[in-house]
Formats: sequence, C-alpha cells, structure tokens
Amino acid sequence: MNLYLGVDIGSVSSNFILLDQNGRLYRKLYLRTLGNPVKALQDGYASISDGLDKQHGKIRAVGSTGSGRHLAAVLLGADVVKNEITAHAVAASHLFPGAKTIIEIGGQDSKIIILRNNIVHDFAMNTVCAAGTGSFLDQQSARLNIPIQEFGDYAVKSSHPVRIAGRCGVFAESDMIHKQQMGYPAEDIIMGLCEALVRNYLNNVAKGKKIEEPIVFQGGVAANAGIKKAFEKVLNSQVQVPEPYEVMGAIGSA
Repeated sequence: MNLYLGVDIGSVSSNFILLDQNGRLYRKLYLRTLGNPVKALQDGYASISDGLDKQHGKIRAVGSTGSGRHLAAVLLGADVVKNEITAHAVAASHLFPGAKTIIEIGGQDSKIIILRNNIVHDFAMNTVCAAGTGSFLDQQSARLNIPIQEFGDYAVKSSHPVRIAGRCGVFAESDMIHKQQMGYPAEDIIMGLCEALVRNYLNNVAKGKKIEEPIVFQGGVAANAGIKKAFEKVLNSQVQVPEPYEVMGAIGSA
C-alpha cells in the first residue's frame, strides 16, 4: 500500500497523519511540541511509521506545514512544503466539498479562510493576542482545576452564561476571577468565556469577512463544544467539525 505522510509542526502541537492512495486517513497522531520541535518530529515520525513495511504500507512522499514546516522539510526530506492557509483549505475542501468558510483556532493563533469554488478567496490571521487560542483556554482550565477535555462539556451545561470581557486575555481572566468571587457557577462562567472569545474572533480575525455556509471549524479548539455552540448562536448557522479536526493541517499538507 502506498502511504503519504503529512506533518504539521506548530509551537504548541505537532500533528502527523498517513493517507492511503485513495486519500483516506490511515493513521493520525497528535503530540505536544513542548518547546522542542526537533524531538517532536523525531518521536512523531517514529510512532506514526512504526510497524510499516512493504506488506503493510510504504511512505512514498512527505508534505509539511505549520510554523516549523521548513525544519520538518529538512529533517524528514519533505517533497512538498505548504503554508498553513493552503494546507487547511485543501483539507477542508477534501472532507467538505463546497465549504465556504473555515474557522481555524489552534494553540497560539487563529485564522479565517474564505473559499469560493474550493479555492482560497480571502483569509486573515491573528497572532498578536493569545485570547481565544488553545493556550489561553489551557491556562483557564488549569486555573479552574477543570481538565481541558471537559471544558466544553461544562460550557454546554450552562443555562445563563455570564458576560465576560473578551477583547484581551488579561481582562478576560480578571473578569472571570471577579465573577467567581461573586458566586456564579463554573459552567455559566465558562460558557460566558466561550461567547466572549467568539465575539473577539468575529470582531478581529473575521472583521469585514463575509461568513457563509457551509462553515467548517477546525484546529485543536474545535474540540470545545462550548466554542462551537457560541459560534452557531452568534452566526445563526450550523458549524461542522470534522472528525480529525486536530490534524487538518497535516491532512492538507499530504
């Protein structure tokens, strides 16, 4: 079997996937970069390729993307190096033909990609403020002593979300602490945070962009059901989350 390796190396996570010759996902791997992209590449490649041989599959080509895409290209001998916008657009179009809007929120940045006829028509990125990114949500889940995997589950239990200031990470955290001291339930505070981060995204990253359905939400933060619910509420639209939401960049690079 011919296999194709896609690698997405970011500052927070390193993602590896194998596609078969029919474009189907064969394996996927999500690792924390932990400030050492070289080790993440070495460990990730060893794990994703473990057990492969001529009988079970052979890696025929490698593609890389992400902030560490050039490092990955050197260490793994990548045949193709793609920027993140292209990689995420290719993956979304592959899994959702006809998609028009991609919302991508990762560990350190967020993006919006506007597609027309499966081609990138417009895009914008935010790398200035960490509010709303995966790393900020990690910080808040740790502060509230709630596992990040359960953060979204708490949010969707909320019946009366509390309004949280979301334009800046520092202000958002301060406002959350204030609301905690006032005795608001954790689920209402967390859902309020989700809604604040969605407002921040739409007012900054997506400012001036025409958001049309079908809308695809990808990146690590797409795991948070509260963020998805908040987007659907504000946009009054269905937001689709692909099953391999966390490795879409890697899929697009392959």
